[in-house]
Parts: sequence; structure tokens; C-alpha cells
Amino acid sequence: MAYKISDECLACGSCMEACPNDAISEGDIYKIDPDKCAECGACVDACPTGAIIEE
Repeated sequence: MAYKISDECLACGSCMEACPNDAISEGDIYKIDPDKCAECGACVDACPTGAIIEE
């Protein structure tokens, strides 16, 4: 199961800090690199708005 960041994202950075693989990058929007993502769910747990969803 892959994750993506939805439009509910507030760009708070919690997911990026929680990711142990540095799979989340900051830009105009936050993005998850599927090649680096271990699908551990740390970002999902860290997101205060529930913006990270399964693809």
C-alpha cells in the first residue's frame, strides 16, 4: 500500500520529521517518494489532519 498526501495538508512538516527514511520532500506541496517510502505509517500517525492516505 502506497501513501500520498492529499489536499488536506497544512504543510506543517510533522510528516517529514516523523519519516525515518527521508521519503517526504517539501516544495509547493509535500510529496512522498515511493522509492524511499517503507510504508511504515509513521507519517500517517504524525499528520494532525489525516491528510496522508493510502493510494
